[in-house]
Amino acid sequence: QVLLVESGGGLVQAGGSLRLSCEASGRTFSIVAMKWFRQAPGKDREFVAAISWSGGTTYYADSVKGRFTISRDNAKNTAALQMNSLKPEDTAVYYCAASNSVGANWAVGVNYWGKGTRVTVSS
Repeated sequence: QVLLVESGGGLVQAGGSLRLSCEASGRTFSIVAMKWFRQAPGKDREFVAAISWSGGTTYYADSVKGRFTISRDNAKNTAALQMNSLKPEDTAVYYCAASNSVGANWAVGVNYWGKGTRVTVSS
């Protein structure tokens, strides 16, 4: 089992920045990719970004490319999401996720979820 705990959410004005962190514990050796998803009020959960645990391969949703950066620190078992140039439409609960395997579509195949951290971007 893998436990994921997010931190770093909050309220920020449009154009501002926030950095989300995710700490993994437990059977972290089984993780091959870390991901971030988000769910805005009244909407489905959507993929935001992913990173391979070992090779640093990254993927981003088109809506965040050029503004968000995902990273990981294997030594600390953490992943982070640096969010710049935030927009009101980025308002959502952000979830950290981990996968034991990956296929062609990195937006699917999550084995573990965090409980989420809320990000609110005011206009």
